[in-house]
Amino acid sequence: MKESKRMSLDVLLNTLVDFGLKRTDAQIYAFLAKKGPKRGKDLVRALKITRQQVYPSLKKLQKRGIVNSTTKHPAVFSAVSIEEVLDMFIKTRIEEIKRLIQNKEEALCKWKSFMQNHSET
Repeated sequence: MKESKRMSLDVLLNTLVDFGLKRTDAQIYAFLAKKGPKRGKDLVRALKITRQQVYPSLKKLQKRGIVNSTTKHPAVFSAVSIEEVLDMFIKTRIEEIKRLIQNKEEALCKWKSFMQNHSET
């Protein structure tokens, strides 16, 4: 049973990494999602990583809307639901693909124009 929990955690971490999170960010998110709101020092202790890793990671996760924090001191951090996080990642990928398609269309138009101008000379 413990092995299957480890595998499911690894699958989640790998999925988050595939969507662009760094491994430490994914670990922090997964811990908060599983254990609920925690202070930064709780993350340091539980995950056995340094403060210098935890706080910049939390800041990145907050900026991306994946983790929230309280305004009280010390701040308490909580994870946004995994469904919302995956939806955000998918939305971002869809927007990237739309930009790629638009860039392709623009590049093709420029290429055709270039070819026409250079075939006439």
